[in-house]
Amino acid sequence: MIAFSDVTKSYSVGTHALRGVSMQIEDGEFAFLVGPSGSGKSTIIKLITGELKPTSGTVHVNGYSLERISKREIPYLRRTVGVVFQDFRLIDSKSVYDNVAFAMRAIGAREREIRERVPYILELVGLENKSRRHPTELSGGEQQRLAIARALVNNPSTIIADEPTGNLDPARSLEIMSLLQEINNLGTTMLVVTHERDLVERFGKRVIAIDEGLVVHDGTDGYYRL
Repeated sequence: MIAFSDVTKSYSVGTHALRGVSMQIEDGEFAFLVGPSGSGKSTIIKLITGELKPTSGTVHVNGYSLERISKREIPYLRRTVGVVFQDFRLIDSKSVYDNVAFAMRAIGAREREIRERVPYILELVGLENKSRRHPTELSGGEQQRLAIARALVNNPSTIIADEPTGNLDPARSLEIMSLLQEINNLGTTMLVVTHERDLVERFGKRVIAIDEGLVVHDGTDGYYRL
C-alpha cells in the first residue's frame, strides 16, 4: 500500500513541489497520476522510491516509513517497487534475456532462479522469441515491453510506470497500457504517470490529478484537467 498524509516537499532553491498531498493507493489497485509539467508528479515518484524524503507529513510504501527510512533499508524498499521509465534505460550491449537477468543478478538471485524466472517473464510480455536480440534490434513498443519485463522480474508488489507510452504511436501505446492492465489483473499494484488523456479516459481507472503541488481531483468520474 502507498499512503501519503499531508505531505509537503520543498527544495533548497525555494521550490514548493508538494503542498499538503494526501492520498492512498491500495494493494492491487490501478491508478493514473496526471498533471501538467512541474505539478509535482516526479516528486511523488521520487518519494515513493526513497530517492527523496518529505519535508513534512508521512509517506508509507509497502510497509516502509519513507520519512525515517535508513539508507540500509532503501534497497529492500526498491525490491518491492518496479519502475518503468519513458526512455526505457536498457543496456544496449546486453541481450533481451540479459537485460532482464541483470535486474535479478543485482539483488543476488541464484542462476537457477534466473533461468526459471526470466523466460516466464519474457513470455508474459510477449518477447519469448526475442531473447537473443539486443534492444537496438527491437521496435519502440518491444523496447518498452522489455523495460516492463525488467521492472517485473523481481516480483515487486508495485509498479510505477512513468510516461510509459510517451515515445510510442497510438496503437503501440494501447498495447502497452493493455499489458499493464493484464499485469495489474495478476495482483500487482499499478501507478501510471501520463499526459495522454485519451488513454486515461479509455481505461476508466482511478485518476489522481495534481497541479501546483496539490491534489485537485481523485476519482473515476472523469473530471480532471491535464
